[in-house]
Formats: sequence, structure tokens, C-alpha cells
Amino acid sequence: MRKIVLSEKDLPEQWYNIQADMPKIPSPPLNPQTNKPVTVDELNIIFPMSLIEQEVSTERWIKIPEEVLKIYASFRPTPLYRATALEKVLQTPARIYFKHEGIGPAGSHKTNTSIPQAYYNKKEGIKRISTETGAGQWGAALALAGTLMGIEVTVYMVKVSYEQKPYRRIMMETWGAKVHPSPSDKTESGKKILKENPDHPGTLGIAISEAVEDAATHRDTNYALGSVLNHVLLHQTIIGLEARKQLELIGEYPDIVIGCCGGGSNLGGISFPFLYDKIHGKDLKVIAVEPSSCPTLTKGAFRYDYGDTAGLTPFLMMYTLGHDFIPPGIHAGGLRYHGNSPLISQLYHDGLIEAVAYGQTAVFESAILFARTEGIIPAPESAHAIKSAVDEALKARQEGKERVILFNLSGIGFLDLPSYKAYLSGQLTDFEYPDEMIKKSLQKLPNIKL
Repeated sequence: MRKIVLSEKDLPEQWYNIQADMPKIPSPPLNPQTNKPVTVDELNIIFPMSLIEQEVSTERWIKIPEEVLKIYASFRPTPLYRATALEKVLQTPARIYFKHEGIGPAGSHKTNTSIPQAYYNKKEGIKRISTETGAGQWGAALALAGTLMGIEVTVYMVKVSYEQKPYRRIMMETWGAKVHPSPSDKTESGKKILKENPDHPGTLGIAISEAVEDAATHRDTNYALGSVLNHVLLHQTIIGLEARKQLELIGEYPDIVIGCCGGGSNLGGISFPFLYDKIHGKDLKVIAVEPSSCPTLTKGAFRYDYGDTAGLTPFLMMYTLGHDFIPPGIHAGGLRYHGNSPLISQLYHDGLIEAVAYGQTAVFESAILFARTEGIIPAPESAHAIKSAVDEALKARQEGKERVILFNLSGIGFLDLPSYKAYLSGQLTDFEYPDEMIKKSLQKLPNIKL
């Protein structure tokens, strides 16, 4: 079967919380001033209580509000495709499936969490939300959710992506959001960085600093994050829950589940409902795919670190390259984050998931192959998952073994065509951070004694 489609009545009514089943849940966020676990009151300065409760919950199932389900139903469930044309070209015995999250109105999986985050903030009387965005997918998704829920949205967009991807900025502005290139002159943390380096390309860590500062200094404003945090990955599990149902309809179960990984929402969304089975003894391979220019899992340290550059967030226990790490301006802007989700980090540390890193030219080579076989132009972030799926399919061919491969096609690349132009004209280059530079960055991590 080429396409497996669920009806609206099959839409999951609960999110899956993997904290209920993890062998070890992540260490708690710490207050940088006291090195003690962050309190609810401290979090409530920038987050609504409903999301704080989800952040710390160990209940297996969290009910999806009816208002959120109604909006979900306008574009979910998303289809599951079998990549038969790609299989044929690769001459592989593997069966490759992909969950197409790019069909939503914002073009990516990010609406799965932007809608509930805007809903919970609106319910608690918040008038405005500030946020960061890398490639612009999260900013666009939150701008859409803001206009649907009647909340103002301010976005700090990493400057290199602001310049590379102007149409994503226009999407946000079309939906009513205010967008600032980060670092900006709108916040003290942004001004400080611009004073030191007026041409700073920006990072997600810096953009987070600006958005957090904005929220913390305005009483009517809360902060929203598009990845990393537990409640964000919780919302994204609707992807994997749907995929389970779709594969069951055709009698399939994946041997390998793949997602690109920057902050972790993409990978967590597709994999967590299947990791439940692995935790309970099922043989399953889960692969996190990251850029070699920002190799958080594959070369980072499992330590407490700030979630942002200016040091405004709590310490998070995660794999990190250091909060002041500046990755090069690769075209997969959504993967340019110095840290990773505490949930993903703990699962990786405990050996429940694996990680690989690729250079962007190899990633775009796979993206072109996918576009010319399956007809879909993927976002550069999603193309990392495609590259891994191709490698696993070729490995199956070499070993002569049938395998079922599932990956998350988290977004489409129509607004990333300048990146494709750069690749097709031979202008893309790879950059792999030297180990000594990463070591130097890691030496600046806070020294937390547990």
C-alpha cells in the first residue's frame, strides 16, 4: 500500500508521556543561583501552570483538550507513505515508510505543540508570547497558533536564518507576528552581544536568551519553546501514536525509527510511542540524526548547562557543546542548537537510542534523491533523517535482510529553495568542528557538584 490514511475519528485523544516508563527520568532543572531544583513559582514567571504540570508529570497519558483536538483535526491525522520509488532506486529489500508532517498549514510538525501551548497560555489570560526560532518553522507555527487563539506573538529569529530564509519571516508576519533578527537591539542580552560583535550570525541559544528576557520583563508575556522541554516532546507524540495505528492497519512494525535531532521534538515525536515497546523488551533501533557541524549527542558532554547563551534559563541536564558554542550557518537552521532535550539526552545516555552525524552536502544529496523519486522537496532538517534512512536501506541490501524503516518527514522545503540552489550550484560546503574547539567550549560549562 502506497499511502495509509486514518480518519478524524482515529485522531489520538491523549498524548503519551514517556517519563512514565523511562528506566531513569532526567535530573531536574536547577536554579543557577542556588544549584537547587527550580520551583514551580520560578517557572510560573514565564510558563502557564498547565504546561508546568505537564513538564513534571509522570502520568503515562495526558488528555488533549477538545479545543486543541478540533484544530488538530483540520490537518491531522497526517498520512503515512511507503517510499516505494526510493526503495526501487536503492534496490533494497527494506520497506521504507515516512510520516508526512509537512502537510500542515505551517509546513512542519511544529504546530503539534504550538497550538496547545497557545491554548494553555490563552486559558490563563496571557496576552503575548515571545519565542525564538532557527530556520523559522517553529516561529511560523507559533505565529499561526497565536492568530488562531488571539494572542500576540514576538519572534526572535536567528540572524543567519533571518537572512537565508526571508519567506519564513514573511509567513510569520502574515499571521501577525513581530519578527526580530537575533541578536537584536530589543533586549539587553542582544545589545551586549552586538556590542561585542556587530556582525554576529546569531544562534538558537542567543535567540532563546532574548525571548526569555522579553517574557521575564513583561507581565503580560509568557515564553514558549518549540523543542527541548518535556511538554513539547509530549505534544509531538501524536506523530508516533498515529504512525503506530497506521502500521498496524497493514500488519507492519518498524525495525528502525529515525528522526533528525536538534532540540529533540522531531525525534521524540516519532519515536517515543515505539520506545515504550523497546523499554519493555522489544528489539528496536532508534536513530537521532544531527549535523556534523553541531554534533551535540555524538561529541557533546552529558552535563548541566544553560539552555541559552546569556545564562537566563535554568541549568538543564543534557548533552551539550557549551552554551556559548557558535555553530556555522548551515542551512538546517533548526538543528543549530548547542544542547538537546533532557529526555532525549537521558535516553541516549542509557543506550536506548543511537546517534549519527552527517555533513550538509551528503544530506542534500539524499534530499535531491528523495525529491526525484518521491516527488517531495524536504526541509533541510528532515533531509538528515532521509540520509540515515537511505544508509540503513543500503545496509539492508548489503546484508540481504528485509527491514522496516520508519522516519519522520518533519517539514517541506518550499521555503528552503535558496539552500537547494546553493547545493545545485556547488556552493555548499561542509564544516566539522575540530575536537579541540569543542573541548575548549566544554571547558566553560558550569561546574555543578551533585
